[in-house]
Amino acid sequence: MRVLVVYESLWGNTERVARAIASRLEDGADVALHDTDRAPGSVDGYDLLVAGGPTHAFSMSRARTRADAAQHHAAPHQPDRGLREWLEDLERPTRAIRAVTFDTRVDKPHLPGSAARAARHELRLRGFDTSSSPQTFRVHGYEGPLVDGEVERAAAWAGEMLTLGDHAST
Repeated sequence: MRVLVVYESLWGNTERVARAIASRLEDGADVALHDTDRAPGSVDGYDLLVAGGPTHAFSMSRARTRADAAQHHAAPHQPDRGLREWLEDLERPTRAIRAVTFDTRVDKPHLPGSAARAARHELRLRGFDTSSSPQTFRVHGYEGPLVDGEVERAAAWAGEMLTLGDHAST
């Protein structure tokens, strides 16, 4: 199984989740890990897409929310292209490809909205198999760190993807 993991990260928390997912998937798959600035525009040749980003203003980030995070919350990294823009530029797959999404969100206060749900919707519109539920990983405040146990939970979730991949290929 070939897997593409794409993430957007401003403080490094979403990247940490993506790396935990990719590391676990490497136990049973050929994995490519890219941030949204470097991610390919096509998923042809992959069997699974895992895409994640931070929840900003109740959805996927925008250039404006990333700039605000850098200016007002000292985010150390401001991607030129976030998950929203990467998905907008993504070519439709030539065959059905399974896609799963995740996001990072502040733990408290509990706010509505989800980058993972919005990304899942965009992927479904582009012809991906989005039957798997999106996942949220919690962060303390804007900057983090991740809530205790979230990296391990991300790895366990990735292990479930491997199991589903085995069943999908039989």
